[in-house]
Amino acid sequence: MANVQYYDVILKPVITEKSMNGMANKEYTFLVHPEANKQMIKDAVEKMFTGTKVERVNTMNCPGKKRRRGMVVGLTAKTKKAIVKLTADSADIEIFQGL
Repeated sequence: MANVQYYDVILKPVITEKSMNGMANKEYTFLVHPEANKQMIKDAVEKMFTGTKVERVNTMNCPGKKRRRGMVVGLTAKTKKAIVKLTADSADIEIFQGL
């Protein structure tokens, strides 16, 4: 496994209707490093966003999609998503305010 630091784990937030609806229940969705595990994701969220406490982390691996360019067939890059559930007494994540 590569040497992944906590600031390399979370790549960007996922902004969709489904992820926005989950914010009412303190569930936030992020694209994360493909080699990150649940413990690394939990530590990264708690270190990057002050006042947050993670209750649980659910992850999913998304394989790349097939794309064609003429006769050549290839795949797009695979990704990994993480849904992070915060505890009830935890602070909200500020990057999602005002969306």
